[in-house]
Amino acid sequence: MQELDFLILGAGWSSTFLIPLLQARHISFAATTRDGREVAGASTIKWSFDPNEDSPSTENNQFSSLPLAKHILITFPLTGKGQSTTVVKGYEKTHGKKLADVRFMQFGSTGIWQIPQKTSWVSRRSPYDTTNSRAIAEDELIKLGGCVLNLAGLWGGERDPKNWVDRVAKTKDDVKSKKSLHMVHGLDVARAVLAVTGDWQSAKGQRWMLTDGFVYDWWSLMVGWADAKNAEDIASGKVDRQPMEQATWVFQLMREEKVWALPRSREELKRCYFGREFWDTFGLVPLKARI
Repeated sequence: MQELDFLILGAGWSSTFLIPLLQARHISFAATTRDGREVAGASTIKWSFDPNEDSPSTENNQFSSLPLAKHILITFPLTGKGQSTTVVKGYEKTHGKKLADVRFMQFGSTGIWQIPQKTSWVSRRSPYDTTNSRAIAEDELIKLGGCVLNLAGLWGGERDPKNWVDRVAKTKDDVKSKKSLHMVHGLDVARAVLAVTGDWQSAKGQRWMLTDGFVYDWWSLMVGWADAKNAEDIASGKVDRQPMEQATWVFQLMREEKVWALPRSREELKRCYFGREFWDTFGLVPLKARI
């Protein structure tokens, strides 16, 4: 079996950005989905992970249908103890590979840092919730020599943050509770993944925090999007428009809490991710920063 450069386990939303970039750079790849559907115009292998399969034989197991690949990206959540080991050891045993020959990457979430911190600045080295089931699996993969990319909020394509406001802030109290927001665009996630493959010595055995380098203030965004729901009125030329309700609540809260201007200070936002380190290390700059 010919060895590929890249294998995506679980080609979902992020792969709509990653697959075109792999193709543009002429990197050989394969990808899996649960139903074998096309993703970004590319065929995929019908496959799903069974965390309960122990000690797979070299024939007729869940990894035997997967091709040989130098880099393997796991996009779906692995949880708790044992699942990362099942993937890494199962794949290597099936294909007769040693750990040093296959490079495993895992997508994680920056949510593991949403615990009380001593400072408002939070980096990849800050304390995180070690009891979180995803963090447990990530730690296991890191000990096996893999790399974890903890992704901030994902946007791009059909994911438009403007459309989230009604869902996350239904009431004035909801708006009051909103502090900082951290994001990263799907295209920059794809660029980050390929940067990792290009400098594995820096990446391996590490957990990286991936944001676009901005700390967003939810209140600033809501005010900035005050006209977002008026698309039809704007298109028709109507000038007598009203801001969305959340923007009105923000200005009421600014008066009540004596906030003079937006964005609020780092101390008021409480949790601010230090999102520059990854880009510095791998010599990149985000293409799609500032939502």
